[in-house]
Amino acid sequence: MNDYLLTVGLEIHAELATKTKMFCDSRNDTNELRPNTNVCPVCLGYPGTLPVINKEAVRRVLCLGTAVGGEIADYTEFDRKNYFYPDIPKGYQISQYKHPLVKGGELAGVKLTRIHLEEDTAKSIHPSTTLGTSNDKYSFLDFNRAGVPLMELVTEPVIKSAEAAANFARELQLLLRYLDISGANMEKGEMRVEANISVAPLRNFQFPISNFQSSPNELMFNENSKIENSLKIVKLKTENSLGTKVEIKNLNSFKVVEKAIKFEMRRQIETLEKGDKVVQETRGWDESEEVTFSQRLKESAHDYRYFPEPDLPKLFIGEVPDFAQEALRRTMPELPWEKRERYKKDFGLKESDIEIYVREPKWGRLLEEVAEKLRNSKAGKFESLITLASNYIIVDLKKPIPSHDLVDIIKMISVGEISSRGAKEILKVIESEGGEPLTIAVEKNLIQESDREVLKTLVKEVLEENAAAPIQFLVGQAMKKSGSRANPIILQELFLEMLNR
Repeated sequence: MNDYLLTVGLEIHAELATKTKMFCDSRNDTNELRPNTNVCPVCLGYPGTLPVINKEAVRRVLCLGTAVGGEIADYTEFDRKNYFYPDIPKGYQISQYKHPLVKGGELAGVKLTRIHLEEDTAKSIHPSTTLGTSNDKYSFLDFNRAGVPLMELVTEPVIKSAEAAANFARELQLLLRYLDISGANMEKGEMRVEANISVAPLRNFQFPISNFQSSPNELMFNENSKIENSLKIVKLKTENSLGTKVEIKNLNSFKVVEKAIKFEMRRQIETLEKGDKVVQETRGWDESEEVTFSQRLKESAHDYRYFPEPDLPKLFIGEVPDFAQEALRRTMPELPWEKRERYKKDFGLKESDIEIYVREPKWGRLLEEVAEKLRNSKAGKFESLITLASNYIIVDLKKPIPSHDLVDIIKMISVGEISSRGAKEILKVIESEGGEPLTIAVEKNLIQESDREVLKTLVKEVLEENAAAPIQFLVGQAMKKSGSRANPIILQELFLEMLNR
């Protein structure tokens, strides 16, 4: 495996969350379960119908292009992509070819080629059992999805591991959700990944050894995605050095993306090791067997006979005020990488914890609200308080609770009114039943005894019974005698005072 270089490029489709379809006013609803309900003559491909461009769909793709630092087109047009398949009633798909909406850009360290807009196809349903009395198999078509706005993003072939490919797809899904461009739910088919994979023997490359740091796309990765210690620089001898490209279609989860790429890498290496050639083709993924399988020979662009869509106008982006980059930026929220940086700077949290807040908005909102209430609190140092709050959110909560309740609990811990164990019990009650933290603490007998004079009596009693015992044992005995109500910090202080006399 380590004698070969893996190269991956991704093509990712995402259905846009617009109210209507791309070229008609039929409803765009991924939750509609009744087949052939959200349809009209336009998306069914009836003769004589005329498409109309969905302005909001264009704006959303331009917004994505702006977020990834792509070049927004000043001129763009739609094209007809001609091919026959039962789920395309017109015999062609309206897409974009020479003039995409966005060129270039970068996301998660991966350079992008283009982002363009097209219409989705109908959904083919292949029953697992034969119908009727004959042995013929039937397929069904549901046109609810036909004509739904579909964004296609294409990366450069610069990804060097299966893990990196899956991570890129995760980051794109996150960005699509932040920008409210798409729900990008892979289980619903709202986001689909296709991977273009090639392997090539390392003898196809030159490896001058270098001790300087180069860009991530120049480094050779081993099978475990770790940069090799030698920092070997990969230089292509020819364009064909990357090997023959094989496309795997419709990968519907991040785990499947990883599995499919790893399997295909092994398959291609085994093919080359036997002295055979890898065939340029389109393959599918068999989930039950966890293997790829051949579907058809890979088409080239000329096979689709692209030509400009005659029924749609050309678009001059600069002439539409809503499409200006300044206008697009005003509509954009804080982006994932911006939020990561802010949480690190303002809260000082661990990267793994930050990632939870970035990817799960409900927890991020709770943390933000708690931070706002604790920022000017006199209960302690802000960084310590927010770290404590974050630990309870991540470890102990199964669902968000009112932020003021968590703030009250943090303050009670800070002043020694309750213990960490007591805080966890209070959180459980609030999650299941609700209630005020102080009331719950009193009812559950969780308020700590912090009166030093009261605790001195307890300390003396324990010392009389255990004169030569270690300090932690003494504190434990005192806690046991108090029914876990004594403040352990004050107990330890008192034991140390009395033992050092």
